[in-house]
Amino acid sequence: MDIAEIAAKLERLNPRVAAAAERLAVAIPAVRSRLDREYERMLAAMEPAVKPYRGQAASFPRLPAHGVPREELLRQVQDLAVRERPRWRGGLVSGAVYHGDDDHIAFLNRVYAITSQVNPLHADLWPSATKYEAEIVAMTAAMLGGAVGGDAADDPRRQIVGSVTSGGTESILLAMRAYRDRARATRRITRPEVVAPATAHVAFDKAAQYFRIKLVRVPVAADHRADVAAMRRAVGRNTVALVGSAPTFPHGVIDPIEDLAAIARQRDIGFHTDACLGGFVLPWARRLGYHVPGFDFQVPGVTSMSADTHKFGYAAKGTSVVLYRGAQLRSFQYFTASDWPGGLYFSPTLAGSRPGALSAMCWAAMVATGEDGYLEASRRILETGAAIRRGIQAIPHLRVLGDPLWVIAFTSDTVDIYRVLERMRRRGWNLNGLHRPAAVHLCVTLRHTQPGVAERFLADLQGSVDEVLAAPAAKEGVAPVYGLAATIPFRGMVHDLLRKYIDLLYRP
Repeated sequence: MDIAEIAAKLERLNPRVAAAAERLAVAIPAVRSRLDREYERMLAAMEPAVKPYRGQAASFPRLPAHGVPREELLRQVQDLAVRERPRWRGGLVSGAVYHGDDDHIAFLNRVYAITSQVNPLHADLWPSATKYEAEIVAMTAAMLGGAVGGDAADDPRRQIVGSVTSGGTESILLAMRAYRDRARATRRITRPEVVAPATAHVAFDKAAQYFRIKLVRVPVAADHRADVAAMRRAVGRNTVALVGSAPTFPHGVIDPIEDLAAIARQRDIGFHTDACLGGFVLPWARRLGYHVPGFDFQVPGVTSMSADTHKFGYAAKGTSVVLYRGAQLRSFQYFTASDWPGGLYFSPTLAGSRPGALSAMCWAAMVATGEDGYLEASRRILETGAAIRRGIQAIPHLRVLGDPLWVIAFTSDTVDIYRVLERMRRRGWNLNGLHRPAAVHLCVTLRHTQPGVAERFLADLQGSVDEVLAAPAAKEGVAPVYGLAATIPFRGMVHDLLRKYIDLLYRP
């Protein structure tokens, strides 16, 4: 009996009983040994996908005695890039590569080459970095309903400030730290809590772990959007902020931000809209005539937002923007030190030294794209998303979750959706597996708007469903791993497997 089969027998256990049973079970040497063997079996099945170059490319587990010629190394890097290019270039990947046009990539690469030595930590050496980042923040704030500089003189509540970060996770971490420290300073709260829907990004869990915040996860409603009444009930005396997503990563639906922000405003606490995925699509979707409920700084109770420039902002990977309503709230994310022997020190974000070239690339991508570029890109993505949604709804045995625009999640009541995911993987697709409920999603990007890509996706999806219906249950690939994570009540076992998977990634 393997882990997946054990899970099927245990999935009805009460979570607290399961946790206690797990602690007792893993303390037994024979059980621990059996678990380790099962982990290695599952990891061995996944290893070829993440370590395909063993024996096929030069390997350097130790420094070479003599430096390898640069041209030789460039050939190897180029060879690996060529091998990996077809899947993302052809639009077979969910999210991950949001633009991908050769000319756009070449343009950004030129910007990086010119600015590769820039470090925003040393603003006196590279004041260009502060120009790029200040304008990135200002452009993003103006797009998301805020006002900057003189435009906010008559209404300071609309004055939106922010910082450039390394990605959506750091943007969320900084916002949560700001709320924690503001509550500590102004309300003497020493045990801060943040209330978030179950579908809010896992970066909020990371922030809770890092900054010792209690994260109160609230089940969502039947439409997979935040349950307003349940969120209101979850607010307590130690709550420092509420969270909503626009849209959610799993199901692509927009939480009722206006209602949630109203609760936060009534309780005089913060409200964060996580628009990492939608910040650079929803403003243009609204302009194109799509129904987009309030989600940004036009909603009075919204006090912070995160929006990823390296997704639909079409910058290179490694930049995001965190925004705040007013400079006072932003100041709580800063780090300053006044008594270090090395001198006065400060940094606005988690990192010290940062790659200023990424900020330069981000600035260049936004300015080169412009409003007309974002509008046209969003039009193509939304039209393709609508076509894919209709196509999925037309496939027997599948149903779409919620009411998404371009992040389309689907499940099935009659076939194992994880086996469908595995069949799609064999056909070359890289999709996102979800659980609670078990589902799969496709995040539509510009790569999917290429001629024939949406049609291929729907044809392959229909074929995958047909194969699963005709074939016996499989015990290889990703299907059993996702099934394990979705059903097993022993969460520590899932965490163990994930940690061992990370270990695998670092094996040379």
